[in-house]
Formats: sequence, structure tokens, C-alpha cells
Amino acid sequence: MLHSAEGRNLKDVHLVIGIAVLASNLLAGVWGALAWVHRNPSIWFWYLLRAAQAIVVVQVTLGLVLLASGHKAAQGLHYVYGVSPLVVTLVTEGMRAGAAQRELAEVDDPDALGDDDRRALARRVVLREMGVMTVGALLITTLALRAATTG
Repeated sequence: MLHSAEGRNLKDVHLVIGIAVLASNLLAGVWGALAWVHRNPSIWFWYLLRAAQAIVVVQVTLGLVLLASGHKAAQGLHYVYGVSPLVVTLVTEGMRAGAAQRELAEVDDPDALGDDDRRALARRVVLREMGVMTVGALLITTLALRAATTG
């Protein structure tokens, strides 16, 4: 079904979701950057990031449906820039796991730590993960802007 009940076609929905990709990743990226600079492990960052990631998945899916239905982008680079945010999402999730492992590698025996030291370690892990995911969100914003200009 390429048309909604209001008569808007899937191409228009793809455009609106593209704007949502830009806005949500920019918001998550800026929020994460501010929280990281202030050394504040923000819970809201993770909600914003997960919403932004879900919007990326929807956007790429819509783009693939459009492509499968015969719609073509003005430039071939649009496809590269359009799928790249999904790749960045997957790569940064892997890097996030690696960031936690690097922080834990600096501690000889995490089980031997006292409560305060465990909390400090957990805070360092979360902040390192936030840093990685913030860079990813800002990169996705850049790629989505580029996709918009090559569409």
C-alpha cells in the first residue's frame, strides 16, 4: 500500500521520517554531548538515543520499500547516505560494548571493589558508552543531512 487514507504517498512519509531522523539524532547527540561534558550519566539520553535508532530503522525500511516499488533517487549517493545511519547504529552498539570492556580491563578485580568504587566504575562505564553513542548520533545527523541533499 503506497498511499495512506489521506492520499499522501509513501515518498512523503519517507521525507517526514527523514526529518525525524535528523531531529531525533541531533537532539540525542546534543543531549549526550552536554551530559558527557558535565559528566552527568543521563537516563534521558538513552531514551532519546533508542527513539532515534528506531526512527533510523523505520527510515531505512521505508527507503527500501520505495526502491523495491520502483522509485529512484536523483543521485546514487542517496542510497549510500541513506543506509549508512543504520550501519553507524550497528557499529556504535558494538563499540559501546567494547568501551565497557576497556573500562573494566583497567580494574584488577571488580568483585573486590567496595560499593563507592563500584559506583564510580559504573559511572565511568556509562560515561564512556555515552561518549561513543553521542558521536554516533552526531555522525548519523551528518549522514542524514547528506542523504537529504542527494535525494
